[in-house]
Amino acid sequence: MKKKKIISFVIVILVISVLTVLLQKLLMPKYMTQIVEGALTKEYYYEKNKDHDVIFIGDCEVYENFSPITLWEEYGITSYIRGGAQQLVWHSYYLLEDTLKYEKPDVVVFSVLAMMYNEPQREAYNRMNIDGMPLSLTKLRMAKASMMPEEDLITYAFPLLRFHSRWKELSGEDFRYWFKRDQISHNGYLMRVDVKPVGRLPSPRLLDDYMFGDKAYEYLDKITELCKKNGIELVLIKAPSLYPHWYEEWDQQMVDYAEKNGLLYINMLDDLDEIGLDFEKDTYDAGLHLNLSGAEKASKYFGRILQSRFNIPDKRNDEKLKAIWQEKADYYYKMEQEQYEELEKYGYLLKFNMKRNEENNIKP
Repeated sequence: MKKKKIISFVIVILVISVLTVLLQKLLMPKYMTQIVEGALTKEYYYEKNKDHDVIFIGDCEVYENFSPITLWEEYGITSYIRGGAQQLVWHSYYLLEDTLKYEKPDVVVFSVLAMMYNEPQREAYNRMNIDGMPLSLTKLRMAKASMMPEEDLITYAFPLLRFHSRWKELSGEDFRYWFKRDQISHNGYLMRVDVKPVGRLPSPRLLDDYMFGDKAYEYLDKITELCKKNGIELVLIKAPSLYPHWYEEWDQQMVDYAEKNGLLYINMLDDLDEIGLDFEKDTYDAGLHLNLSGAEKASKYFGRILQSRFNIPDKRNDEKLKAIWQEKADYYYKMEQEQYEELEKYGYLLKFNMKRNEENNIKP
C-alpha cells in the first residue's frame, strides 16, 4: 500500500510538472507577428549545430546590419548573431558566457552603441533578451544584473509567475505557436527589404556628461577578459547607422579602450564610401538601420577585414558545411522573395512592417 501511494504521488507530481510547463509555454509572449525581435534570443540557436567562426553580440546594430549568409557566400565564414532588442552590455556579456558553453568562435564582435546605457531600461527589453535562454546560473545572473527595481528574480526562473495573467489576452497566435515558432531570422539576422531614405536627421543633443558609465565599462571589461581567457579575438564595432548620433567623445573612448586592451575597433561611419552605402536606398527606416542591400554591403566590407586580419579560413569547399549553408541560403532568398512580393502587393510590408520597439506599447 505504501509503495502504491509513493508511485501515485510521483505520478501526480509529474502530471503537475508537465501541465505547468505546457501552461507556461502557452502564456509566454510568442513574438511572431509583432515585435519579432523578442524571438531572437532563443530562435534556433539552441536547436542547431553550433560551430561558428564569428559570433556577433549586441543590439539592433548587429542583428539588422550584418548578414551571416553574405559572410558565408563571399568569404566562407560561418557566423551567428546573438543579438536582441536594446541588448545592453551586461546582456551581451552573459549571452557570450552562455554561447561559450556550446562553442568557441575565433572572433567575437561586440556592438559598442550599447555603451550609451549604464542602467537597465525597461522590463520588456529584459524579457526579450533573457526569457528565451535555458534555465541556468548564467541566465539568473543576467537577470539579476538587468532587473528593474520592481522585478523579481524568481519570475525569470519560472516565467509563469510573471505571465500567468496573460490568459485574458490570449489570441490565435498563442495557440498557433504554442509548441514551435517560425524561423524569423537568418542565423540571427533580421531581414528587411523595404526602403525609406534618410530625411532630415535630428540635431544631436548636448549631453551633460559624455563619459560612458561605470557599469557599462565593468561589463565591457568582463567581455574583454572572457575573450582573452578563451583565446578569442574581440572586435569592437560601431555599425554604419546614422541615428542615434555617435558622438566624437564616445568614439574617442572606444579608440582609447581598444588601444589599451590591444583590440581592433572599427567605426564603420568613417568608411561609408568604401562600404558603398547609399542612404537613399540602403536603409528601411531613414538611417536607423540598414535594409537587406545595406546589410549585404556592410557584410562584404566587414568580411574582408575579418578574413585578412584574423586569417579565418574559407570553408566553402567543406562539403558538410556547404550543404548546411546552402539550406540556410535557400531560406534566405525565399524570404527575400516573399518580402518583395508582399511589398509589391500591399505597398508596404504587412507582415514585416514592425514599428521600432521604442514606438510600441510593449507589454511583457
